[in-house]
Amino acid sequence: MCAKSMKPGAINALGTILDVRKGKKVLVITDDAKLPIGKAFMEGAEELGAETQLYTLPHARPIKEVPLELVKLVDSHQGKAQDVIFINAFSGIGAETPMRISLIQREIATGARVGHAPGIDESMMTEGPMNVDYRAVAVDARKLMKKFKGAATVHITSPSGTDITLNIEGREFETDVEIRNGSMGNLPAGEIWCAPVEDGANGVIFTDGSIGDIGAVKKPLKLTVVKGKLEKVSGGTPALMKKLKTLLAVDANARVIGELGIGLNPGARITGNLLEDEKAGRTAHIAFGNNTEMPSGKNDSLTHRDFLFHRPNIEVTFTNGKKVTLITDGNVVP
Repeated sequence: MCAKSMKPGAINALGTILDVRKGKKVLVITDDAKLPIGKAFMEGAEELGAETQLYTLPHARPIKEVPLELVKLVDSHQGKAQDVIFINAFSGIGAETPMRISLIQREIATGARVGHAPGIDESMMTEGPMNVDYRAVAVDARKLMKKFKGAATVHITSPSGTDITLNIEGREFETDVEIRNGSMGNLPAGEIWCAPVEDGANGVIFTDGSIGDIGAVKKPLKLTVVKGKLEKVSGGTPALMKKLKTLLAVDANARVIGELGIGLNPGARITGNLLEDEKAGRTAHIAFGNNTEMPSGKNDSLTHRDFLFHRPNIEVTFTNGKKVTLITDGNVVP
């Protein structure tokens, strides 16, 4: 697919979410497999009046560390962050998660805005999640985030068996449909998230959707969480369990809870690619690993792994003792 057909989706996200316009500088980081998408973002940014630059990652993969040439390129934007936007539009490879986290941290450290899209594909650019009315999604996101103000804990259940309680007291939600200077969000956008208290989660998660960088599960996978730590994973195929064992052993904090996310993008589909799945309505996801880029997040890990489930029910207990059900069967309660 040519860059031209994907440019409208790129322009929609660049202009609405990342404030790309004349006077801004956009650095698109891509790879061989995603080059047409990278060019769509570059050409879209140029049409919006921005100055652009394209960087292609090395051919040999997986990449363990941010290439030195890219380090220098990102760091060269120090002190110019108000005018800089980074777009990471490359393949989503599980073994590269440490590199991706390091890259994001370096980009955010400049104070720039970051659109992070590992694993983005051409259908996302043309068929739905990148072409929605992001301003309308932002309105929905702000309304839902406001409903969580003053929350102490959330109790989450789902038809597949999820039954977990998270402590989120003092942990504010944010959204990727409003990416500000010194922060990042995914493209496609369309979720809200927070960093739960790292030792305040207990219960079970049954992932019946997809897993970050791995894809859709064939049957629900059971995750047992005790005091914020993923203690046990069961129910997957031998191949899946072997892959997860490796990905969850990157460092000591890889199994510590990192995120609660809720999908709100009306154009997002369930495809098996978590980058899009986690934005879909009637889904929620819980991640383990790094959350230091999130408000009050303290879990410093080299990895971040999302586990998605469908049709969540979310009941909030507020600091004043009041209990309110905010989401039922995946639908936000009016």
